[in-house]
Amino acid sequence: MPVLGLGGFFWRSQDPEALQAWYREHLGVGNGCGTDEKGESNEWLWYPSPGPMVFQPFKATTDYFAEDKQFMLNLRVSDLDSLLEQLNAAGIEVITKAEWDASPELGRFARIHDPEGNAIELWEPPAA
Repeated sequence: MPVLGLGGFFWRSQDPEALQAWYREHLGVGNGCGTDEKGESNEWLWYPSPGPMVFQPFKATTDYFAEDKQFMLNLRVSDLDSLLEQLNAAGIEVITKAEWDASPELGRFARIHDPEGNAIELWEPPAA
């Protein structure tokens, strides 16, 4: 297959600059975050750590995320507990549910929403 992985994620926003700054500040996500294999950063690119990614459409009638939203972003994290503490300290509402963590072989999950109401699922994969 010629596709190597996800090259970008694009969506509409009421205030793109403010939303980009929110993702960078609270999640370390977006252009200018991370470094390449030479340890260099680039204002136009985000260098996430390599690892697994789920690419899965849901039924149009799903209640797993808001009916009026067309997507839910899932971010792979390395230390969910610390991140949740930081988000709580910043006044960002964190949602956790026992049923999301019912299968330890899948890892742990939490959910937040960005300032425009888009769901962000935080996923800590199981330890190798």
